[in-house]
Amino acid sequence: MVWDERFMGEEYVYGTEPNVFLTEQAPHLVSGARVLVPGDGEGRNGVWLAGRGMRVLSVDGSTVGLAKARNLAASRGLVIETEVADLGSWEWPVGKADAVASLFLHLPTAVRPQIHAKMIGALRPGGLLILEAFRPAQLAYASGGPKDLDLLYAADQLRSDFQAMDMLLLEEVLTELDEGALHRGPAATVRMVARKP
Repeated sequence: MVWDERFMGEEYVYGTEPNVFLTEQAPHLVSGARVLVPGDGEGRNGVWLAGRGMRVLSVDGSTVGLAKARNLAASRGLVIETEVADLGSWEWPVGKADAVASLFLHLPTAVRPQIHAKMIGALRPGGLLILEAFRPAQLAYASGGPKDLDLLYAADQLRSDFQAMDMLLLEEVLTELDEGALHRGPAATVRMVARKP
């Protein structure tokens, strides 16, 4: 599996610090909240959330990545729940999460709307969805991300997929990444924060 190969070795390829956009949403997140982190890889975002007192479920297709996530949590005296799963066939929880944090999870357009619908379904009423992904303009940059246009996100696609939610923020930005060896430098991303009615 490509992600197992990428995460092999002691280095955390996307670093151990959380996504900056996620940290900027901290005022929306309260201690004790249940947070689902799909595609959490080596756990940097889930572990940061756990460090803020949240109950975290990190889900990823990589056994290797999630083992490193548990190790990272343990090194900080924290515990996160993990589950190895293919997000397309996983039995998503329904109405249980206070927040879903989807950070650089790049899904093909053929399955993206269905999985986004599962994210909405996983949230309780009032729950928050925080998302950042690379957009097509990222193809001009060498700071990481898929080189396949089908895996890149545009604001209008997100607006359509999450039209059932109250949009608090939806923007396309040029940012500077410093997230381990594989996310470094100027990057074109789309960011979204939405609340389930």
